Amino acid sequence: MPSPLITLTTDFGRTAPYVAVMKGVILSINPAATIVDLTHEIRPQDVRHASYFLRTAVPYFPAGTVHVCVVDPGVGSERAALCVETPEQVLVGPDNGVFTGVIRRLGCRAAGALTAPPFWRAPSPSATFHGRDIFAPVAAHLSLGVGREEVAPGKFDPMLLPARCAVTFGKRWSGEVQFVDDFGNLITNIPACKMKGLPVRVSLGGAELGTVRWVRTYSEAAPGELVSLFSSDGYFEIAEVNGNAARKLKVDAGVVVELEQP
Repeated sequence: MPSPLITLTTDFGRTAPYVAVMKGVILSINPAATIVDLTHEIRPQDVRHASYFLRTAVPYFPAGTVHVCVVDPGVGSERAALCVETPEQVLVGPDNGVFTGVIRRLGCRAAGALTAPPFWRAPSPSATFHGRDIFAPVAAHLSLGVGREEVAPGKFDPMLLPARCAVTFGKRWSGEVQFVDDFGNLITNIPACKMKGLPVRVSLGGAELGTVRWVRTYSEAAPGELVSLFSSDGYFEIAEVNGNAARKLKVDAGVVVELEQP
């Protein structure tokens, strides 16, 4: 039976050798491992970006996949190293909130801190490269059939990032921009499936945008026009056609969004 997939998500970029080093460690332990690069372009130290990315990507992978995430501004500090089991997949990485989105979407069946040095690359890992010395070797052992409770014995409550819940008051919605993609589209946490009507007025961070036209696709509006629509993963989105709404409006993730519906 083939080994489960091992995916890698980091903020290491394209030219540094760190990803190659992690792959070498994994293949040295499990030469038959299948390694899939999800992205190495997470914005540097942006735990919130990593959380949204994984929340969106992980559910589409087959059961048994081992996901490694190294977006770790606190490496070498007192933050724990973590192994989380969702109902069907396994996550390995720092306990700094990177798995918040996945846990909230898929649930956490069990979690433990990585406190078993026999599954590390060395008993005394580097203070600055836990991806090489802890996360990669642990993922490789998991892919060989080692159980979560062996690499991360005991129980642990993973850190979860704070979030502003999307709530409705009559014909008004309040939420936040949960992610800004590379096109500058503002993806909110307001679910399309729960909206009873299309929004008429939009405000961001308390600043009124006025009426923002709703479209089904970007092609329905002219270049440069600010529009609202439903994103591919089912949330209310604000975009500038052939432009960058985040740059135009000078906003980023975390900004409060308020909608008024007809």
